[in-house]
This record gives sequence, structure tokens and C-alpha cells, in this order.
Amino acid sequence: MKNNIIGFKLGLVIMSVFLIVLLFLGVAIDRMFSSFYYKEMQTETEELASHFTVMAESQDTTSEQMMRTFAEFSNVSIFNISRDRSVTFHSGVHNSADRSFIHWADLDRILSGARVSLLYKDPAGHRYFVTGQPIKAGSRVNSALYVMSSTQSMEQSLASVRNILLLSGIAAFVLALGITWIIARVLSRPLVQMQKATRGIAAGELETRLTIRSNDEIGYLAAAINDLAVDLQRYRDTRQEFLANISHELRTPITYLQGYTKVVKDGLYETEEEKQLYLDIIGQEAHRIQHLVDDLFELAKMEEGKIPLNLEEVDLKLIVDQATRKLELTAREKGLKLAVAHNGQASLLLGDSKRMEQIVMNLLENAVRYTDEGEINVQLNYLSDAAVFIVEDTGIGIPEAELPYIFDRFYRVEKSRSRQYGGTGLGLSIVHKLVGLLDGSIRITSEAGAGTRCEVKFNKQLHP
Repeated sequence: MKNNIIGFKLGLVIMSVFLIVLLFLGVAIDRMFSSFYYKEMQTETEELASHFTVMAESQDTTSEQMMRTFAEFSNVSIFNISRDRSVTFHSGVHNSADRSFIHWADLDRILSGARVSLLYKDPAGHRYFVTGQPIKAGSRVNSALYVMSSTQSMEQSLASVRNILLLSGIAAFVLALGITWIIARVLSRPLVQMQKATRGIAAGELETRLTIRSNDEIGYLAAAINDLAVDLQRYRDTRQEFLANISHELRTPITYLQGYTKVVKDGLYETEEEKQLYLDIIGQEAHRIQHLVDDLFELAKMEEGKIPLNLEEVDLKLIVDQATRKLELTAREKGLKLAVAHNGQASLLLGDSKRMEQIVMNLLENAVRYTDEGEINVQLNYLSDAAVFIVEDTGIGIPEAELPYIFDRFYRVEKSRSRQYGGTGLGLSIVHKLVGLLDGSIRITSEAGAGTRCEVKFNKQLHP
């Protein structure tokens, strides 16, 4: 139990509850048996007293002898008390001089025709059931007949029952102790496993997984811990990969900048056209670094919730057309067909034109970047209360298992081909956050090797 404190506590609680129940049950059973035995003995003594009363009331000369014989046979003592408080008849083993069980008030009640029953304890500590009944002659009560019956045999029976109850209780307690130990171990084992697993995860052992499979709260908690470990592991791997990609993305243009700057600075060119070509390369690489820094800066601001929206009436059709024209040349150089279609009655939307353009450009750039052949279809459908922007390509697509993570920061679907296609893994994360800020929704469906469809819905009015 040293490493299973919860099991010890659980067992202690179960045993405490069981012990309390066992004690209450034992007391109740003891009371029940005691009441039963005392009731039976009282009834038996009263019936004997009634028989002796009938014998005493008869005028038969042999009645006293019969009473003595019957009292000896029944193991009871008989006292016949007359109205003048004297003993007119005694039979039995009880000392005839001991009359402390006779209370004058009870005697008066018997002489007035009532019956009295009481429990008496003599000076030696022996207990008796005492029943007093009137002896009549006609309608007049002549004397009171007391019958004393010892409770010794009844108490011996009760003691036997109590011994059986005690032994049964001890056996039940030992059995319950064993069962409780097993139950506590079984119930606490998953908690102990989860405690060790979470400590391992906290220490960086993110490959730790629980094998608990149960359809209850314990199973759900174990599954949640496994999911947390998977997320943390994916986040760590993605962060490491992101840092590696960022280093590479920065190193490459910086190398170009250093090299071509040195070429231009040292005059290592032959013609002005060659010099202009080197300067164009320097400009392109500078723009590439600027784009990467801008993405990181945008993401950092979003993470801090510091992206202000400049709300105005926006012509989304104009934004889509301009973005498409910007990418026509790139698409044409890759041999891609880029088509645009507008459906519905165009209308202005309430939004931030700069952010909406950023969303459209990011999705179009992704479509061009990850499509090697085929076509890219762009649609803008106007509905009664919204506008839906759709980009559908015939690119490399996204495996179904990767779709839940494509909006995660730094997540790259094609990790092995990330350097071939470029990008920082921040584009879709930025798009997802911007769409949320603009009270819109985004849905991406894809099939590996067949293409991807991105659908963004912008509401005409922002909801608070």
C-alpha cells in the first residue's frame, strides 16, 4: 500500500462502512433474539401461572400436592400470598424467606383482580421471571399466586446465539477485509497507472501511453491522458520541425544575399544585365525573408489577441479577382489552368478588406503551390446572408488522417516535401484564426493524390 495510498484510503472507507453496518446489524439481531426469548419465556410463565391458579382455586384436597409435583417438574417456584401478607403455600427451590420480589403495590393490584409480570434479580444475582395472578373463591380474591421461573436456561441460549453471532461477525469481517483489499487494488490500479503516466509525461516521456480500456469515467480519463500525450508529442515534434524549417528558410536567402551582395560589391559581373539579375535575386530573397517574418509576426499578434479589425463594407468579388490576377502568372508558369466563376447577386460584406484579402491570397497560394498539374477552380457564390469563397485544386491533396491537424501551428502535411513546396506551415493556421475573427467558417475536404477543396463562408453582417 506504500505506493497505493488511494487504494488504502478506499479500503479504509469500505471497511469502516462495513464495520458500522456489521455492528448495527449485530445489535439489531441480538435485540431481536433477546426480545423473542424474553417474550416466549414470559408467555410460558404466565401460562404456567394460569394452570397453578386453576389448581389453587379448586377445592380438591390433592391440588396442593399436584402443584408441588407440577412446580418441581416445571422447575419453578410458587408463592401463595394471602390478604394478610402471609405465605400460605410455597413450593420450589427458591428460598421461601426471600420475598423481596413482592411489591406491596403489585400485591394490591393482584388482590384487586389484576395480573402482574416483572423481571426480578435476587441478591445472589440470579434473574427470574415473576408472574402474579389472583386466586378467587367465587367473585372474591382470596390470595395472590406468584410463579417464579429462572431465566438461566434462556440466558444460556442467548449466550450461545451471541457467540454464534460474534464468530459469524468475525468471519464476515475477515472475509470482507480480503474482498475489500482485492476491490481496492482493482479499483485503484488504473489511478496508480495514470499517476505514473502523467508523471512520465510531465518529465518529457511523451511516448507514454495507458492501456486502460473501460467504458466508464476511468476509461475516459485514460483516453484523455493518451490524447494529451499525443497532442504534446505532436506539438513538440512540430515545433522542432518548425525550428528546423525556419532555420533552413532563413539560411537559404541569407546565403543568397551574402553571396550576390559580395558579387555586386566586388564588381564580379560582366554586364549591366548580369548585375541587374543579381540585384533582382537579392530583392526576391529579401522579400522572401520579409514574408516569413510577417507570418511570424501576424501569428504572434493573433496568439496575443492583438489583431485589430478595420470594419468596413468590402467588395469580396473585387478582392478575389485581384488575388486571382496576381497568381495567374505563377499558375501559368506551372502549366496550371486557373478559372474564376461568380454566382449570385454580388453585394458588399461587412468585414476587414485587408484580412479578407490575406485569407483569399493564402488559400490561392496554397492551391498553386501544391498543384503540379491540372487546374484550380475558384468560385464566389453569393447567398442571401453570406458569401462563400471556394478554391478547388487537383494538387497532391491531404491524407484523411492529417486533416484534423492542418490548422495547427507549424503543421506541415508533406513533411518530406516541405522544402520542395516551400511555406512555413503557418498559412492555414493564420487563415483559420482570421476567419474566426471575421465571424466566418472554413471547411477543408481533401483526398491524397486527388486534390483539395477549401470553402470559406463570410457572413454579410458580423454577429456580436
